[in-house]
Amino acid sequence: MPKVYLRTFGCQMNERDSEQVAQMFVDRGFTVTTQADEADVVLLNSCSVRDQAEQKALGNMRQLGKHRKTRPNLVFGMMGCMAQSRGEQLFEEVPHLDLVVGTQKYHRVVDHCVELMRAKDEAQMDDLRVPIVDIGEEKDSQNTIRDHLTKEHGVSEFVSIMQGCNMKCTFCIVPYTRGPERGRPISDIVEECRRLVDRGVREVTLLGQIVNLYGRHEFPKIDGKSPFVQLLEAVHEIEGLHRIRFTSPHPIGYKEDVIEAFTYLPKLVDHVHFPMQSGSDRILRAMHRPYKAAKFLEICARMKEARPGIAISTDIIVGFPGETEEDYLETKRAVELVQFDQAFVFRYSPRKDTPAANLPDQLPERIKEERNQDLLALVDSIVERKHHEQVGTVQEVLCEGPSRYNAARLTGRTRTNRIVIFDGDPRRMAGHLFNVRIQESTGYTLYGDPVMHEDGASLAGPPSALQMSDSVRI
Repeated sequence: MPKVYLRTFGCQMNERDSEQVAQMFVDRGFTVTTQADEADVVLLNSCSVRDQAEQKALGNMRQLGKHRKTRPNLVFGMMGCMAQSRGEQLFEEVPHLDLVVGTQKYHRVVDHCVELMRAKDEAQMDDLRVPIVDIGEEKDSQNTIRDHLTKEHGVSEFVSIMQGCNMKCTFCIVPYTRGPERGRPISDIVEECRRLVDRGVREVTLLGQIVNLYGRHEFPKIDGKSPFVQLLEAVHEIEGLHRIRFTSPHPIGYKEDVIEAFTYLPKLVDHVHFPMQSGSDRILRAMHRPYKAAKFLEICARMKEARPGIAISTDIIVGFPGETEEDYLETKRAVELVQFDQAFVFRYSPRKDTPAANLPDQLPERIKEERNQDLLALVDSIVERKHHEQVGTVQEVLCEGPSRYNAARLTGRTRTNRIVIFDGDPRRMAGHLFNVRIQESTGYTLYGDPVMHEDGASLAGPPSALQMSDSVRI
């Protein structure tokens, strides 16, 4: 039985795409392996958001090339955003590469690999390289999204609801690698979620480049509700599903109906990821982000009003071309005002063929790094304080199974997306909601004990309209 090795770089969307490709290989009789040296096909799913991500994937693929010496018929493939943006150029950068597949052709990966394996078997020993590049557009490619290989005993899974992005932020390569917005039908998404729940999944994360603008060009509003809210309501009706998350939204997609949904859909968790990018209006304009900092702060306040106790995480870029010290300080002030529960801070990285790469006043790496470290220190101080405030509270935790770092203990997440480590039996507790009393906080992790009732149970039960806050102090 042939084996495939698949490694993913980048975002949750890439993870979901890799799971889809893995399932298609399994359906064709392959076994998925974690050991590249025993594989017949080696695939990397690449990211182009930052140069560092590209270099990691390229470096890993070059290093994996050593296996060609002992296995000359081995097929090497690169797929994803870097494959889409670089295309045939990758064959020059990685001489042993056989296959380059773009973001709209994942459903063709297995066919290409099987074709390459057959060609290599039939080729002469001095002619084993028969490269294939497939990066063209695919009409209705959102409808080529297939079932995906779920983790064994998986509790939480990603569900891709759309592809592409129309916003064209000046720093971002995604619109060029993923194409324009295309949404899947609500019925298809709901059916996928139902199948996942039937397999034991209790939490789904709905994925899209601008997830809260889902379907705005394909599907009509109904009763004043956007297609995204219609989707949230439909997924919310699935019996056995405990939690719904979504990422990543755009500020302009937080209309009244989306905010209002948090008041009547209790399966929506008490957490949103809400990319700010900058707190400076001048920099936001240069980024082609169509909102001002004051509007972003207003939406955060309205979200906190709609769902008291909600946690807000964000993405921030420092060192964007032309960013002055005052621009940076405005970003710091915004962080202090919102008090984000988590923030992913990135130094600006020029991406080829994006407008920002050609802007004047590109900042030195030294200044980018100084601002990056300074803002990270502020974020860490806020997160540590907020985590410490959880000590002594009882949190509803969805048990995901054994901890990655200590298999003798269990791990799970609160409704506010905080990681909790606790003791218990994974065979009995994985996939269930538990009330856990938080005893300790260290950095970004909480530690606690399940709250046992008189009957010996600690199950929290499914969420209800009266259980939308998870910070009850005992």
